[in-house]
Amino acid sequence: MTDTRDAVPWGMRWPGPEVGRAAEGAGCSAFCTGEFVDGNAYMSLAEMAANTSTAAVGTGVAYAFARSPFVHASAMRHADKLAPGRTFLGLGAGTRRMNVDWFAADADRPLARMADMVKAVRAYLRAPNRRPVRHDGEFYPIDATIAAPVLGELDVPILLGAFNRGMLDVAGRVADGIIGHGLFTDRWWDEMVDPRLEEGARSSGRDASALRRWGWVITSVDDDDPARAERDARLMVGFYVTVKTYDSLTSMHGWDAAVIDIRNAFRAGDFDAMAAAVPTEMLDSIAVYGTLAEARDRVEARKRLPDLRFHSVPSFLVSPRRSVAYAESIVALLGGGR
Repeated sequence: MTDTRDAVPWGMRWPGPEVGRAAEGAGCSAFCTGEFVDGNAYMSLAEMAANTSTAAVGTGVAYAFARSPFVHASAMRHADKLAPGRTFLGLGAGTRRMNVDWFAADADRPLARMADMVKAVRAYLRAPNRRPVRHDGEFYPIDATIAAPVLGELDVPILLGAFNRGMLDVAGRVADGIIGHGLFTDRWWDEMVDPRLEEGARSSGRDASALRRWGWVITSVDDDDPARAERDARLMVGFYVTVKTYDSLTSMHGWDAAVIDIRNAFRAGDFDAMAAAVPTEMLDSIAVYGTLAEARDRVEARKRLPDLRFHSVPSFLVSPRRSVAYAESIVALLGGGR
């Protein structure tokens, strides 16, 4: 078998300082972090920046509409002081329910709103010192006079957590690329992502080949208990497909009947049935799992990994201790030959 660990740059969802330092030493080129009710993307970004020295660090993703463009931009300027030249900003729209019910944030017309958000954040990041910051935006108009000499142009790539065609178009038009979801399959990259990014870029006179195509890869490896690693991967995939936003991907693959079974089991709280309802074809198209040898074979079998892949341990019903073990196994999987 060919060892492909160095064929594609690899990263990780931030595993904490101890494992993070080991991963960076083993060749991890980037770390990212998401966020949820128990974790803030920008606090995690600060921790990543303070505990790394060479890897790129960024949000993957931060909830865009829960914050103003000023807050996103000021957080990235702060992070750049800790990790000069190593930061990137990933923004995600979140669901309508999250924005309205959780964040108490306006989220109407999310595609136009996201395009305006990206431009408004850039206005702050590209602002020269002692000059007004202006952006004539529909959702985020800015007319800020900041006299203090604290600005100056900062090159921070802005990527979108884009899944379906509308947000992929937005990314192609205004962003520096995407951070693909952990559900992305080879076919989704080829038949949905690339064409939509190309179309969006063309509509704005941009070069689609310059866009970053980064993404997450669900990864659970355990030589001692590969069956548990497989079950955790199944549960993670199953948990994701309970969200209707992702129906376009599962329908493309003909997995509609399986998704119904997964959702019924989830609603019943029967997680054994939920894991069993995930077809092996679905699992193998999405996740890397099993023993180290099996996981390497599964990486090799993928025809279309992201240009930069962030390997992420399953989080659904996985304990913190097991998460650390999985993170250590990712380092062994991808950096073990160093």
